[in-house]
Amino acid sequence: MPDRTAPPSRPASVGGPDDGAQRWPGERLGLPEKGPRSVARLGRRVAGLAIDWAIAYAVAALFFGGEGLAITGVFLLMQILFLVLFGGTLGHLALGMRLVPMAGGRIGVGRPVLRSVLLVLVIPAVVWDLDQRGLHDRVAGTLLVRV
Repeated sequence: MPDRTAPPSRPASVGGPDDGAQRWPGERLGLPEKGPRSVARLGRRVAGLAIDWAIAYAVAALFFGGEGLAITGVFLLMQILFLVLFGGTLGHLALGMRLVPMAGGRIGVGRPVLRSVLLVLVIPAVVWDLDQRGLHDRVAGTLLVRV
């Protein structure tokens, strides 16, 4: 008679790319767990965002008296400009991150514009998937990785 108290054996596909389960963010995308090309984790992303907002606030305070809409506008323009020109914002680059397109190739202009507008709307940035990609990254077809 079989032992009914033993847990059922797990099929080989559990935790693999077949069922959506993964051991680390980005595994099902073929990305490494740590190091270069791994998915940038939440702490690093939030710190980069804080750096970008602080710079936007300082610039807006210096030139526009710190008006709320000016801060948001400066932040949006900084996001677009630095993503297009350097593949990352000042906060991203300072913390060793870079924005890459999921399909490969160059980042272009459209992806950073779409991503930045959605980021300013906040809600898409706080909705994530299993790979810790915000909705703004999913819609824009981008991924923030470590360098």
